[in-house]
Amino acid sequence: MTASQKRKKLLSFLGPGFLVTVGFIDPGNWATNIEGGSSYGYNLLWVITLSTLMLIVLQNMAAKLGIATGKSLARNIREGFPAPVTAFVGATVVGACVATDVAELLGGAIGFNLLLGLPLWVGALLTVFLEVFLIVGQRYHRLERLIMGFLGVISLCYVAELVIVRPDWGTALPSFFIPRLDRGSAYIAMGILGAVVMPHNIFLHSNVIHSRDWGITDEKKRSLLKYERIDTLTAMSLGLVVNGAMIIVAARVFHGQGVVVSSIEDASRTLAPLAGPLAALLFAVALVFSGVSSSITSSMAEVNVITGFLGQPEDPKTLLYRVSTFVTALPSFILIAMGVDTYKLLIFSQVILSVQLPFTLIPLVVLCRRRSLMGAFRSGPGEFIAAVAISVLVIALNVFLLYSTLTGGAA
Repeated sequence: MTASQKRKKLLSFLGPGFLVTVGFIDPGNWATNIEGGSSYGYNLLWVITLSTLMLIVLQNMAAKLGIATGKSLARNIREGFPAPVTAFVGATVVGACVATDVAELLGGAIGFNLLLGLPLWVGALLTVFLEVFLIVGQRYHRLERLIMGFLGVISLCYVAELVIVRPDWGTALPSFFIPRLDRGSAYIAMGILGAVVMPHNIFLHSNVIHSRDWGITDEKKRSLLKYERIDTLTAMSLGLVVNGAMIIVAARVFHGQGVVVSSIEDASRTLAPLAGPLAALLFAVALVFSGVSSSITSSMAEVNVITGFLGQPEDPKTLLYRVSTFVTALPSFILIAMGVDTYKLLIFSQVILSVQLPFTLIPLVVLCRRRSLMGAFRSGPGEFIAAVAISVLVIALNVFLLYSTLTGGAA
């Protein structure tokens, strides 16, 4: 195979990882990253690095599970565990999907409010309308390219903001690698973790990976796995840059300025006088693209989770397929209509995702270690130890979060 043919082959396999990446630069990340940067400066940048490293390992395992078995994680859990375990895990994942919808729709609504002055409920409806309009009737690969284009717009907006605000790189860059955590910042750190390592994205990756032709034989699949790894690593690295940029911008503009940021709307309004109207405009544009694109990938994950755990075909013509997205979106509209504090709600939704993570990670680790299921693709000792260490860390951080919350440490 010539170098040109290899590049063409690689480009044809890029895509699934980028669908996942959109999910962890969603509006929920905006809330946790803005709170982390405005309250703690650059101190929590290391959480983004740690979360992304964890994410690379986990998403690669989820994709490999899908390639090796030809089935999504949801269907593998249904077929590989007792019914009570399946029911419990399925219920928690659906709950995480509801929390995800809260972040996506609320973020899109806030973006349209900042950009066009629309009421939140109108912005949420518009987000759902665009989501359905863009999904229905679109071929998968065309939808994939659309999402990658949205991701490009979001990335460019934040690169431009970094140029505008001129952060202290001498302080920011080391913070990507130096851990700092106390009881006061634990709640936000857990929110950031939940916003990056998202349960529904792990399920999504195990399913969308089937959009590529991996062949039938183990030898063919192994020869193509390198493309999946490149796709995952490239996409996750881009997510690290964007999430890091969010914290850096918030830290540079708000931290130590005596500015209290109590909502994303406050962040936008305060950004204009402190960093200029262009920064505020870029902020709003990126938020709209983030809300719409992440709501699309969230819907894709929800349909796979619900149909997979119920053992139903993932067929767009079925009633279950059509109503599942609206069922999980309904709580979001209720909360928006009730006038719940949007900022705290966004952060809380991300903490819910973090609390659910162990119930996604443990089945994933167990399944990937089963020789009878994975065959030649079974997790080796290194991957298995890394995955167990990640799961233990997530559970330990959850215990710390619970302790901090009960003893008044959480903000």
